[in-house]
Amino acid sequence: MKILVIQQKMIGDVLTSSILCEAIKQQNPSAELHYLINNHTIPVVEHNPFIDKLVLFTPEIEKSKLKFFNFLKKIKREKYDAVIDIYGKLSSALITAFSGAKIKVGYQKKKYARFLYSHKIAIQLNRNQSVALAYENRLNLLKPILGEKEIDYKIQPKIYITKSEKEEILSITENKNIDLKHNSYIMINVLGSEPSKTYPLKNMAALLDEIAENFPDLHFLFNYIPKQKKDVEKILSYCKTETKNQISPFYAPSLRQFIVLTSFCKMVIGNEGGAINMGKALNLPTFAIFSPWIRKETWGAAQKDSINKTVHLKDFKPNLFKNYDQKVFKKNSLELYKAFKPELIKLNLIAFIKKNKS
Repeated sequence: MKILVIQQKMIGDVLTSSILCEAIKQQNPSAELHYLINNHTIPVVEHNPFIDKLVLFTPEIEKSKLKFFNFLKKIKREKYDAVIDIYGKLSSALITAFSGAKIKVGYQKKKYARFLYSHKIAIQLNRNQSVALAYENRLNLLKPILGEKEIDYKIQPKIYITKSEKEEILSITENKNIDLKHNSYIMINVLGSEPSKTYPLKNMAALLDEIAENFPDLHFLFNYIPKQKKDVEKILSYCKTETKNQISPFYAPSLRQFIVLTSFCKMVIGNEGGAINMGKALNLPTFAIFSPWIRKETWGAAQKDSINKTVHLKDFKPNLFKNYDQKVFKKNSLELYKAFKPELIKLNLIAFIKKNKS
């Protein structure tokens, strides 16, 4: 059976959706699995043994109707038996429809789903499995593919790193006077992907000061993208001098090198997002601060998860969420963040670090 899994765009989503490939191979080892992703997300699925081929969707294809049409013809020539559209946007729906596959699976959330998919799966808003809804809803898409075979909902995203990649990053960091072998580092996801997903900068600095005061033997590495550098500098300006002394200025020049660098850290802490997901996929303890407008059930760890911890404003002030509406809450996220003071997080954070630093 030849299967195409579609998950374009975001790095965290591409990593998360890779669990479908493992789940299919687990039940059908002879299946040929192709994974359609945007080319900039390759680093999170490199060396994944459950993916037979990466099908790359580039910015040029996205911007050109002619190139997109040629891409559709290329997909059709592959003669897939089944296509699973996780992305669920018009472009991926058209790819699914033009594939000619007999089994076309997608979420039942768009009007065109009635016409373009042979199997439509409803999105669950409450957990039926002891995993994040982001995992459960993705794995539910396999029901038309696996039939009576059992879906393993315990599968977690994984990142695979080679020995040579580890040796390379050790060489790079040693030249920068960073001793990953003997010193304890924490990766800090200091900023979210957008302001509405970013814990206020002064509050983040206060948390860093708290960690530095309690754990003077720890060192910090920051995760951010170049366009966020000004905000990182603001956070640094709010930090105490002692805290700054524990922060390394080293910045991984590529996403793949960042991933390998993170694999040497003790844990990942900070804003919920891609870096937290990568930390989990590297089997590192993670501590995620959720934005007030994001439902923790979607991406948060299950209660039984002793390694990954999450904090959400709703944990401390549930009355604020009696009339939850995601669009309204997103619009008011900056105002809601004001209620999410560092004092609410500190005790949980310090306890988490104590447990995982050794």
